[in-house]
Amino acid sequence: MELAQVRLLVTDFAACYRFYADVLGLKPQSGAADGPYEKFSPATGSAGIALQDRAMMAQVLDELGDEATGHRSLVVLRVDDLDAYCAQIGSRGATVLHGPAPMTDRMRVAHLKDPEGNVVELQEWLLLRA
Repeated sequence: MELAQVRLLVTDFAACYRFYADVLGLKPQSGAADGPYEKFSPATGSAGIALQDRAMMAQVLDELGDEATGHRSLVVLRVDDLDAYCAQIGSRGATVLHGPAPMTDRMRVAHLKDPEGNVVELQEWLLLRA
């Protein structure tokens, strides 16, 4: 078994597409900016994040037709330099809600939200201290 992707069901596909591509800098697989589906990949690693139009999935699972409320997911992305990355995405329109700050003695984090309210956690892994 292999994890193929984490898929977020969204109502404003275009806004979410711009956020993951233009603000976070992830690479879109096909360039389908208007949806109904797109997968995004970071420059390294094999994990991916996909967006899917919520109304399209509601045709398959009726219960998804209800409006989503509250925090539905937490997308986690690891970066090498958290401070530099937060500065970059801030210049591209992101609002960091928390951090950069220590989470543990081995990790620093920052948090923001995408246009649908999904929480994005940015992690910088620290070397273990002796």
